[in-house]
Amino acid sequence: MASVPGLAAEAVLVKSEDMPAGSETVKGYDFNAGVDYHALLQSYKYSGFQATNFGLAVEEINRMIECRKLPIPEDKLEHCSEGDPKIKNNCTIFLGYTSNMASCGVRDTIRFLVEHSMIDCIVTTAGGVEEDFIKCLAPTYLGDFALPGRELREKGINRIGNLLVPNNNYVKFEDWLMPILDKLLEEQNTNRTVWTPSKIIHRLGLEINNKESIYYWAAKNNIPVFSPALTDGSLGDMLFFHSFRNPGLIVDILGDLRDINRMAMRSVNTGMIILGGGLIKHHICNANLMRNGADFSLFVNTSSEFDGSDSGARPDEAISWGKIRKDAKPVKVYGETTLIFPLLVAETFARHHHKILE
Repeated sequence: MASVPGLAAEAVLVKSEDMPAGSETVKGYDFNAGVDYHALLQSYKYSGFQATNFGLAVEEINRMIECRKLPIPEDKLEHCSEGDPKIKNNCTIFLGYTSNMASCGVRDTIRFLVEHSMIDCIVTTAGGVEEDFIKCLAPTYLGDFALPGRELREKGINRIGNLLVPNNNYVKFEDWLMPILDKLLEEQNTNRTVWTPSKIIHRLGLEINNKESIYYWAAKNNIPVFSPALTDGSLGDMLFFHSFRNPGLIVDILGDLRDINRMAMRSVNTGMIILGGGLIKHHICNANLMRNGADFSLFVNTSSEFDGSDSGARPDEAISWGKIRKDAKPVKVYGETTLIFPLLVAETFARHHHKILE
């Protein structure tokens, strides 16, 4: 029988196999080199944990951008030009985000992408639409996560995490929106206009006429914005009130479903960038199921997969459904989007944009 030290040595000092050829070593950023934010963010890929996922996310977005720059193959041109919205690029990039992204400062990052036509399609919630317009009418303020709801309610102030929105902002939104809804109803009745959520958002983007707005630029650049749950927010409240004050407006959600699904089906390649979960994530993934999966995918959220929710599901689950292609290299970053997305854009879209301008 081996001695006690010998047994311990056998257990502790197990001989390793050689690492596979090409294995990367873990290394962080050396601040002795000074403060170089680009080099710092590049180092994330080799730092491990979620920093590595950040580095992989940068690579995945850059693959979308490079694919998007390629010309549409001639044999695909006719197929891409069928119907509306038109397919403009070799890689159609779908951007999805939840309403809190329009409430916080990420709104300005998204507006930059839309202003410069860096993405091709948006899917968001009702709040993701209305919060953008409301900010054009009145500001949102910084508060604190711990502010008591009862006291805020008595003051007519609404809390979104650590953001504060005075209820008067929604009053201004109603004053702006109601006359437009009257016009939509009139055009429905006189011109037989069929209003889908995307057509309503396009019209509101034109009406707001404000360069700080995501949807002003979406309308100007003909980027479709799909919001299948348009009634689930302040917009829904206003549509509800309007249905009593001036009844008859009809909103067709099936028309938009046809458009987003056909947009995915006509695309040569597709990329998905999804910030958050729930409806916006599933709606984009399901559209890509219609073409047997997206070619490039990035999920950013804080949800885990262990409750079986679609929000927390890893990309591999989407592969099982045919929503991401089997040969794709999708990435999920577990983290809060206000921390992560502006840095991702800095290392991808913004760098490409400013390199072109130089």
